[in-house]
Amino acid sequence: MNIRPVKAALLCGTLLLAACNQQAPKDGTKSPAPATAEATEKLLEQLVTAKPGDVIEIPEGFYSLDRSLSLSSPGVTIRGAGMDRTVLSFKGQIAGAEGLLVTGGNFIIEDLAIEDSKGDALKINGVENVIIRRVRTEWTNGPDTKNGAYGIYPVQTKNVLIDGSVAIGASDAGIYVGQSRDVVVKNSRAEYNVAGIEIENTVNADVFDNVATNNTGGILVFNMPNLPAVGHTTRVFKNRIFANNTGNFGAKGTAVASVPAGSGVVINSNDLVEIFDNDIADNSTANIIISSYFSTGYMTKEGVADSFDPWPQGIHVHGNRFKGGGDSPGTVELKALKTLKFGLNGRLPDILWDGFANPKPAKGTPAVLCVNNAPAEVLNADGPNKFKNPAISTAHACTLPPLPAAVVDTSWASTAGQ
Repeated sequence: MNIRPVKAALLCGTLLLAACNQQAPKDGTKSPAPATAEATEKLLEQLVTAKPGDVIEIPEGFYSLDRSLSLSSPGVTIRGAGMDRTVLSFKGQIAGAEGLLVTGGNFIIEDLAIEDSKGDALKINGVENVIIRRVRTEWTNGPDTKNGAYGIYPVQTKNVLIDGSVAIGASDAGIYVGQSRDVVVKNSRAEYNVAGIEIENTVNADVFDNVATNNTGGILVFNMPNLPAVGHTTRVFKNRIFANNTGNFGAKGTAVASVPAGSGVVINSNDLVEIFDNDIADNSTANIIISSYFSTGYMTKEGVADSFDPWPQGIHVHGNRFKGGGDSPGTVELKALKTLKFGLNGRLPDILWDGFANPKPAKGTPAVLCVNNAPAEVLNADGPNKFKNPAISTAHACTLPPLPAAVVDTSWASTAGQ
C-alpha cells in the first residue's frame, strides 16, 4: 500500500506548511508518467561521465531502474523536478546494494524521490560538504522487515545539511547520520520507519523543526561500540514528536530492534544532548527514554571495547511540552512496570531512565540527567538492581549550560550548480 498521500495530508502542520506545499504533486495523488527509455539512458550516462561542476537535471517522470546507481565525481548537483514528480524506482532491482551511492564530496541532491530500493535508498559515504534538500525516500509497501535499512544515509561525512526531506518505511532509520561531524537536520518528516531520525556516533548535530510520527522511535541519539568515532553534542529542539507507536519491524539482532514501540526521543550511551522546546506527545512507552548500552539487549559479535563509554552523561531536558504517552508500553517488562507502579489505567512518566550511571565518573563529568521541565517526572527504572525497585526520582532538578549550535557551512554551494 502507498500510504504517503494520506500521511502527507495529516502532517502538513504549521512547522512544515511551506515544505508540504512544495512537495504536493500537481493533482495530489497521481504518479508521474513513466520516463522514456531515452531519458533513463541519459540519466545513466550523466552519472557515469559526471565531472566537477556538472548539474544533472532529471526531468519529471517515473524512472524504473533495475540496478544501483553510483556517483564518484566530486562537485556534482543532482536535481529533479520535485519529490513527487521525479521518482527513481528500484522496485525491480536485481543488482546492487543501494539505490544511489555517492562517494564524491561537494555534493547536492534535491527535488526527487528514491523508492523501493533493495538496500539503503541514498547512501553518501566518506565525503565532506553535502546538501540534501526536498528528497523523499520511501518503501511504498509500508513497514516491512524486508525493506532497505536506511533511507537518507550520510555516513563518515562532515558538513551535512538535510532540509525539507521525507523518509518513509525504512527497516532501520529513515534519516540516519552516522560517524559524522557538523550536521543539521531540519524541516523534514520521518514516519513509518523503525527509527525516524537517528544521530549516531556523531559530533555537533542540530535536529530541529522536524516531524517524527508513526515510527517505532521518533528521534534517536545513539553511541554504538566498536566504531572509530564517538558521538556527543547534539541538540534536539522545536520538533513535533508524536504517536511513534508502530510495532518494531527491525531485523533481529540490529540495534534498533531493541527500541520499544512507543518511544518518542531515545538517548542511548551518548553524552551532551540537549532536548528542548519540542512538542512530544502520545508515545505509548515514554515520551523520552534515557538509557545505557546495558539495558538495550543488543550485543555485538566482537564484544565491547574497553574504551567504549556505555553511560549517558550531560543529558539536559527543558522547556518541552508533553502530552499523553506512557499508557501502553511496547515490551512485556515495561507493561508490567507500568501496572506495578501506576495501575492498569495509569501511565509511565514522560521521562524514563534505566538508572545506569558511571560508578567512577571522571572529575568534572556532568550529571547523567538534568531536567527543568515541570510538571514532567522522571522514573528511575533501577536497571543496576535488575529493575527491582523502580521509583520516581527527584535527583535531576538541575540545569546544564546550553550547547553550542551546530554550524554547517554552505558557502561552497555557490560554485556547485546553485
